[in-house]
Amino acid sequence: MRAEEQRAAAQAASDLSRQERRSALRTIKRVVPYVWPQDAAWVRRRVVWSMLTLVLGKLIAVVSPIYFKSAVDALAGDAPVSDGLAMFGMGAIGLTLAYGLTRLLSIGFQQWRDVIFSRVGQRALRKLALETFTHIHRLSMRYHITRKTGGLSRIIERGVKGVDFLLRFLIFSIGPLLLELLLVAGILFYYFDLRYLIVVVVSIGLYIWFTFAVTEMRVKIRREMNDQDTDANQKAIDSLLNFETVKYFNAEAIEAKRYDGAMARYEAAAVKTNVSLAFLNFGQGLLITLGLIIVMVMAASEVRQGTLSVGEFVMVNAYMIQISMPLNFLGTVYREIRQALTDMGEMFDLLEQPAELVDAPNAPALQVSGGAVELDNVSFAYDPSRPILHGVSLRVEPGQQVAIVGPSGSGKSTIGRLLFRFYDVTGGALRIDGQDLRSVTQDSLHAQIGVVPQDTVLFNDTIYYNIAYGRTDAGQSEVEAAARAARIHDFILSLPQGYDTAVGERGLKLSGGEKQRVGIARTLLKNPPILLLDEATSALDSQTEHDIQDSLREMGRGRTVITIAHRLSTIVEADQIVVLEAGRIVQQGCHDDLLAANGRYRAMWQRQSSEQEAERLQAEAARLLAQVAD
Repeated sequence: MRAEEQRAAAQAASDLSRQERRSALRTIKRVVPYVWPQDAAWVRRRVVWSMLTLVLGKLIAVVSPIYFKSAVDALAGDAPVSDGLAMFGMGAIGLTLAYGLTRLLSIGFQQWRDVIFSRVGQRALRKLALETFTHIHRLSMRYHITRKTGGLSRIIERGVKGVDFLLRFLIFSIGPLLLELLLVAGILFYYFDLRYLIVVVVSIGLYIWFTFAVTEMRVKIRREMNDQDTDANQKAIDSLLNFETVKYFNAEAIEAKRYDGAMARYEAAAVKTNVSLAFLNFGQGLLITLGLIIVMVMAASEVRQGTLSVGEFVMVNAYMIQISMPLNFLGTVYREIRQALTDMGEMFDLLEQPAELVDAPNAPALQVSGGAVELDNVSFAYDPSRPILHGVSLRVEPGQQVAIVGPSGSGKSTIGRLLFRFYDVTGGALRIDGQDLRSVTQDSLHAQIGVVPQDTVLFNDTIYYNIAYGRTDAGQSEVEAAARAARIHDFILSLPQGYDTAVGERGLKLSGGEKQRVGIARTLLKNPPILLLDEATSALDSQTEHDIQDSLREMGRGRTVITIAHRLSTIVEADQIVVLEAGRIVQQGCHDDLLAANGRYRAMWQRQSSEQEAERLQAEAARLLAQVAD
């Protein structure tokens, strides 16, 4: 049984390894078009020039120890007659200067290569980052509510960094290293004999095998460390986004404990990473040093026998040191390339995540003539096992104001999401002026509908920016006119920085009522023919709600308005009130008719009226007690 388990584990590891190799090849194939684009000849020219400078730089770097060797021989007075440099009459000073010049040229070509390739690499990063960012916005709401924002941001961040690393190190480290090793091997074979080449090849082979074997082990540890890093980052972002909730429940210590637990797991993985790095570095140093000692002992023996010059002894040492320097970084480069491929793989997985809602082929733009909204036997379920709407049919005439009410979970807000096409209906059809929402472009649909949600979320920018977001080409006068219509212009002018006042993250520097007015102004500036008010005042106090109702009534003039409401007192003037219960329409009519019908609406109205009266009496009692206390 134990043997079978081991075979199964080995097979699973083998399958995982093959899967990772396929994923790495896929990732490299995905990156190539960004580095060698067919529609940008200047990029391809820069890639070619950078490759030429790379080869020239390596050729010069490999030649430089030969000048060093000839200079040593010239100083020692035993330069062989066959030495071509000596034959050209270059003395020790000239050879030393030539050695210095080749070193300088090698560095110069390396930097020139980086300068040439810089625009290619940065262009690739920008294109990939923009493509990923745009794709994330195309994904459905269903996808976003199941993912954590911190995790998505880390996937993009690590993926883009991975591309940068891959471009710089795969092209400019691994490739040049292989070229340099081949050139050095050829020179050692030419100047010395096969024994030197065998020792060098065996030493480098063992070095590379050891490096890759240990690095494979370290990749698993590094992956665990990244997972813990992502977990800690998500917990931190989640806690900060819920700053007020943390304060309300005095939960700072709990949040700190959760974060510290995630960081403790990250710490344990990081310690493993550092220990394995020390083992890798020592093993690399041991192998390359043994190779160097063997080669130097062989060369020293031949110098004593007179078959090698002192310069050639020095040249062997120079070449061994020269190839050991890039080899020292091989483990790091290999590990980082593996990690970069993993990070990029996650980013490309995200790019390959299909959008749930896509425009139909050759879909036309939505044409709104009056703004009639029709739900024709609409059914919908977020999860097939739990239907939300059951055959809902409703028609909202152009310019009509319709309110949808009902208990929590009845499907009110779902209708709003379907109207904006965050989701597609699973049965029936939803139309605007006779056009099925699935047959028109999403951009045109979104342009024709304005939404004021229950809790307006603002960008961490100025009040002006947040209002102008409704229509980015609007001028100052149009923004101010929208603010006046939303009755917030005077308040904005009373602020020290006026329209340039920063609202803070999610608009936390403004009160709930002020945020809602900014949201109303933003939607007014958009000037849509259809308006959706999704419990736009339910999160506000009664006085603020009463004040904002005037703005909302003004906003609805001349538009088709669908109001999703919790407080019935805010929708008594609606042309039509629809009562939902368990995903079905149970009543429909105007306020007076529904009260007279003595049905579900009347029961809801009486309960809310009683609650409001109790709140009024409680407030009055508190006022009287305060007067007595004074």
